[in-house]
Amino acid sequence: MQSISDNAGNAIEQTFGRSKALIGMIHCPPFPGAPRYRGETLDEIYDACLRDADRLISNGLHGLVVENHGDVPFAKPDDIGPETSAFMSVVVDRIKREFDVPVGINVLANAPIPAFAIARATGAAFIRVNQWANAYVANEGFMEGRAAEAMRYRSALRGEGIKVFADSHVKHGSHSITADRSVAELTRDLAFFDVDAVIATGQRTGNSATMEEIAEVADATNLPVLVGSGVTSENITDILSIASAVIVASSLKEGGVWWNPVEAARVQAFVAAAAPALDG
Repeated sequence: MQSISDNAGNAIEQTFGRSKALIGMIHCPPFPGAPRYRGETLDEIYDACLRDADRLISNGLHGLVVENHGDVPFAKPDDIGPETSAFMSVVVDRIKREFDVPVGINVLANAPIPAFAIARATGAAFIRVNQWANAYVANEGFMEGRAAEAMRYRSALRGEGIKVFADSHVKHGSHSITADRSVAELTRDLAFFDVDAVIATGQRTGNSATMEEIAEVADATNLPVLVGSGVTSENITDILSIASAVIVASSLKEGGVWWNPVEAARVQAFVAAAAPALDG
């Protein structure tokens, strides 16, 4: 395989201290200023995030991603207000003070610069970025990769230790602009633009990437591969036979619905199903 990145080491092992990792998702409720916000107190919002974090971590997951998923419909990066970074920073700080696990940041839609700011302020270990290189037509409209400005911003913050996990063939959109480039080439583009790990996803939240696409992503890079949607107790063993980590959300919620609270019994069943595929 041609070397197109000088990234050294394995970002999953460096971040989580293990070769296979289970990462839970904190879908933050709508923040003030978001269309679905209905006047909940800030403590109610923060407590909901801490509740989900506790159910995920106390039942065996190895880390978390904090995401403003309640803010749908999502704004494009330049339209995201400073309040989002402020509220998310409080959420992450409270989680990190309570739980000694690696935490990542995903600011929707496709906003790595606020994510780097939050990560730097809170000591988060990584950010997730849905479109890091190239471009596509997202639900929010035309969405460009922002690797160049984001990496310069990370350098300005002296945040070089914050890792970047980025999606290849990102969900919730059309890839007609890059239709002449295979998933393998899109994955290599991420490595060329210095990501630390590559994420394979399905077509939308809760939808799984096919095993064929996961394998295509993994075959295209020496970087660790994660699966970032549609992970369940039923497919976790197969997925971890190829991927180094998973980001799991909807299947651990009450009723399997992303906006519901995390259900402890679902987390326990998921961890038990994953156990044979995990290192000791």
